[in-house]
Amino acid sequence: MAMSGLEGELDGDDRYVMAVARARMVEDQLLSRRIRDPRVVEVMGRMERHRFVPGAAPRVAYGDFPVAIGRGQTLSQPYVVAFMTQALSLQGNDEVLEIGTGSGYQTAVLAELARKVFTVEFLPALSLSAQKRIIELGYENVRFRIGDGRLGWPEEAPFDAILVTAAPVSVPPLLLEQLSPGGRLVIPVGPSNLQELELHERDDSARSGFRVERLGPVRFVPLV
Repeated sequence: MAMSGLEGELDGDDRYVMAVARARMVEDQLLSRRIRDPRVVEVMGRMERHRFVPGAAPRVAYGDFPVAIGRGQTLSQPYVVAFMTQALSLQGNDEVLEIGTGSGYQTAVLAELARKVFTVEFLPALSLSAQKRIIELGYENVRFRIGDGRLGWPEEAPFDAILVTAAPVSVPPLLLEQLSPGGRLVIPVGPSNLQELELHERDDSARSGFRVERLGPVRFVPLV
């Protein structure tokens, strides 16, 4: 567990307002939909999302919509973060690769649920900002890299789970290669007007070596 100390930057009234917004987010956006993993619900119920969108009002930080974080990138709405995380089926001892660090919010959620998180971001300014935030929050199980996420992180492979937070037109083959047996890849795939969230699970008994499940339509920024 991390998230140490940053809440002190707010006064008592602001902390209360943010806590209420967070509780309402869990009730209205997660529990009322398909989020049933108790660990995911618990982590997102206490994760201070407003720390990842500095200066945002509660209705923006905890709203049911994506939030711009600069450089043409967005922080996904809470439900999408929860749904993608739940689809990874993390057990607590996993090594996870994240492609697209962004603001670091999804990174922090993963860090609470996995043993190690390796996160790759193409845009240096976003990566450095997220690194500062994650360190301030007290996480010690996250490693950062600036580079092309389509290449994965081969030196640290294989991974129990890989989560991609931007959409390529097709699944990068190097990411599939870096999954461990039984490993799961959750990724949005397709052009901006026709994307599908997919779950790829490595399974040697399957003809292609992977079982693929389509989880529903989504809209993400392109993977750069």
